[in-house]
Amino acid sequence: MMVRAKLRRLTVAASAIAVCSLIIAVAVAAPRATNPYYRLKIFAKVLSEVERYYVEPVDKEALIYGAINGMLRTLDPHSSFMRPEDFKILEEDTRGEFGGVGLEVGIQDDLLTVITPLSGSPAERAGLKPGDVLIAIDDKPTQPMSIEDAIRLMRGKPGTTVTATFERKGVEKPFDVVLERAVIEVESVQGDLLASGIPWVRVRAFQDGTTADVKKRLGRLKKAGGGLRGILLDLRRNPGGVLNEAVLLSDLFISKGVIVTTRGQGDTTLTTYKARRRGTIDDVPLVVLVDGASASAAEIVAGALQDHGRALIVGTRSYGKGSVQSLIDLGDGFGLKLTVARYFTPSGRSIQVNGVTPDISVESRQAPVPDPETAAIAAALGEGELPGHLEPLPAKEGEAEKQTIDDYQLRIAFQLLKGLVRQRRALAD
Repeated sequence: MMVRAKLRRLTVAASAIAVCSLIIAVAVAAPRATNPYYRLKIFAKVLSEVERYYVEPVDKEALIYGAINGMLRTLDPHSSFMRPEDFKILEEDTRGEFGGVGLEVGIQDDLLTVITPLSGSPAERAGLKPGDVLIAIDDKPTQPMSIEDAIRLMRGKPGTTVTATFERKGVEKPFDVVLERAVIEVESVQGDLLASGIPWVRVRAFQDGTTADVKKRLGRLKKAGGGLRGILLDLRRNPGGVLNEAVLLSDLFISKGVIVTTRGQGDTTLTTYKARRRGTIDDVPLVVLVDGASASAAEIVAGALQDHGRALIVGTRSYGKGSVQSLIDLGDGFGLKLTVARYFTPSGRSIQVNGVTPDISVESRQAPVPDPETAAIAAALGEGELPGHLEPLPAKEGEAEKQTIDDYQLRIAFQLLKGLVRQRRALAD
């Protein structure tokens, strides 16, 4: 989860000699016991020795940047030093258009792991799956590579190729995948009608304007479906994104109360985001789909709706990223992405590691294999093939639903939503 912060501009492109001199000066200026920067004298000494005696010529700038990244990696997997090209990648992510392979990656168990391949991307067409471990990019090992470094290597001019090496659970040996880069346009919101008055809206990522897109999509589907009887919000394989968009989307369905709270150093409350009544859609049942790749902003939405009792959460336990990163401008195009807070749901739950546990667990996107008896019944002649069968009645208003939903989790969620719709209608009668 990222929050934009603009701090005063600092200059980081100093020469290695100047850095060493400054560190030594600071270290000597105060007694060892009271000077927290004393050990930087060791760093300066190591840097000096490497420059003087290392067997190969060294890139002083690379040494400094490597040292900074090494320091940040001791904190957590999400804090990182960002060079100008990294900032460019971040801007592309926010806009939702870039040249690359369409692979969302994160850190799991200290390994660079696929969160999800984007729909229709080269990565999806190549058959890559959530949980695949990325071990090399163009023969460069990904350990101890940062997420930003990996993304930078995979992105590039459309039409060029990159070879990525993966390990997969159940597959004995690592395997290579040659991916041809393409223009990746991340359409953050998709949607369709599952039945009259029951739209399915999928939010694939939280970018600038995502909530506005959800409102537009719902408006069109409401008009096409002759009203609004219930909503199925799909947050599966959503890696997160902009915090403010997660708050706005939650606010769309919650009329009052806390949406999310962020707490920083010393467990101090930094920000409490609250819902507003205006524009709230709270008069129809809501079902939310999540899975193990629903992370960060997606978990904020699911957690808030669950705590308020506003939605039924269906699927599998979410990813469990409950930290907030701030983007700090260091000047000259450089930046720092630093974990500055944890976020908590309205009831005070921390999502970190634990994730959001669904109200109803549906383990697979694919239908389970039927038992032999059920399979035998399914293989038998259907009613429509029996001589003299009764013809089906025309569908009732509002029941012209799609006859086939291949996605098992989506089908179960839809059935649950229809039950909630019928229950609300019965109570209204």
